Amino acid sequence: MLSAFGLNCTLKTGNEPSSTQKLLDQVLEALQGYDVATASERAVNHDIKPGVKTDQGPGDAWPALRKRIDDANIFVLATPIWMGQPCSVAKRVCERLDAVFGEIDEHGVYPTFGKVAMVCVVGNEDGAHHVTAELYQALADVGFSIPGGSSSYWVGEAMHKTNYIDLKETPKALAGAIKTQACNAAPLAGLLQRSPYPPTK
Repeated sequence: MLSAFGLNCTLKTGNEPSSTQKLLDQVLEALQGYDVATASERAVNHDIKPGVKTDQGPGDAWPALRKRIDDANIFVLATPIWMGQPCSVAKRVCERLDAVFGEIDEHGVYPTFGKVAMVCVVGNEDGAHHVTAELYQALADVGFSIPGGSSSYWVGEAMHKTNYIDLKETPKALAGAIKTQACNAAPLAGLLQRSPYPPTK
């Protein structure tokens, strides 16, 4: 059975209502429709130390989160937009994934090869395509495979107080994007599980 691990990069701690969590949950639920087991964590609830190593020493919560990423077939990175950028928590996650470059084996195989990455973005201002591009570029750099049509995002009116979590219904276009994202990501993950690359000799 395939598995997906979602990391919510909201700035909101604890179980505070989060638009990012709402969208992440919807994406994970869509993956469940393809027999994918799902789980998620809120990154800000863990002490992720700054740095570019897999383990930054005592108290660093990243190694446990990284193991959950490594154990999953699909990694879903969810972030809010702040000032047109991925939030600082999402950028720290990307910085910590930089450690992958030190884990490439003698055959040039990354530990992330054969894994699929998905991105979802929420915000009350423009920037969803920019944020998606930044995150997918970073995730592709460290070896994840990116499925087609694989970004789900909602952006509200600039300087408006309505958040995604306040909507009573999912906009039709977003519901379609979530469906497309899941139906492309799950089969790709299955294909890569059955036929890992590069082929071993």
